[in-house]
Amino acid sequence: MAETTEQIPVETGYASVGELRMYYEVYGDGPATPLLLLHGGLFDIQQQFGALLPGLSAQRRVIAADFQGHGRTNDIDRPLGIPDLTSDVVVLLSHLGLSGVDVFGFSVGGAVTIELALRHPELVRRIVVGSTSISPDGDRGGNMEAVAEMTVDMIAGSPMEQAYLAKSPHPDAEHLQTLLTKLGRILEHSPGWTDDEIASIAAPTLITIGDCDMVRIEHAAKFLRLRGGDVNGDFEGVPSSQLAVFPGTTHFFGLARTDLVLDTVLPFLDAPGVDEGTGDQER
Repeated sequence: MAETTEQIPVETGYASVGELRMYYEVYGDGPATPLLLLHGGLFDIQQQFGALLPGLSAQRRVIAADFQGHGRTNDIDRPLGIPDLTSDVVVLLSHLGLSGVDVFGFSVGGAVTIELALRHPELVRRIVVGSTSISPDGDRGGNMEAVAEMTVDMIAGSPMEQAYLAKSPHPDAEHLQTLLTKLGRILEHSPGWTDDEIASIAAPTLITIGDCDMVRIEHAAKFLRLRGGDVNGDFEGVPSSQLAVFPGTTHFFGLARTDLVLDTVLPFLDAPGVDEGTGDQER
């Protein structure tokens, strides 16, 4: 988990998605392709990306959003499912008048990033998918089971509970328990993707996991192969889709090593593509 910093956004607002009011923040105003940040379950903008925001927004406009029931976004009478969360993001990008953005999603946010790249390729240029399995068999087990059994009492006094009570439009234990229950059932509404679907994604993909993550290393390697990676780059060239395994890193603290994350993500986002004359394969 990234340690929170209090960088001041240049813009904040809400995008209306029916009864949902999706909160977002904007940082930076550089010339590079805008970057959308999508956090993981139980996190919010600052908890997930706070320490990364200064580096990420130094050369580009960064838009960060709170998902349904998280941070400053209200909850509604709807399960947490990846297709629905993705639809919310589509409305947000339309609200901001953006397309062809880069997207960096972690865990649940990574799943939304995949879904966005698959269903709305015109909205996405490159994607960074952190600690996300593409099918249920990619998880070691334990994390989602623990979330499914989680109660408000179990996280009492934690930074997550404190952030929820400080930011939520409905800061009470009943709504927090509803969020925990919905997160515990998210896989029921998010079965994953076929190999053919993953292979069909047009956007170059950076996959990141921890070496002791919830996601199996073998599964991340399969993800990479489906994206055109795991080749002998000396002879075939370096693919545009890549894999980074962060050492000594768990799922919960998947973005905690700020310098390492920035040194991995920024070169991927800034690398010239095939249309810029490098000859690398945008696949």
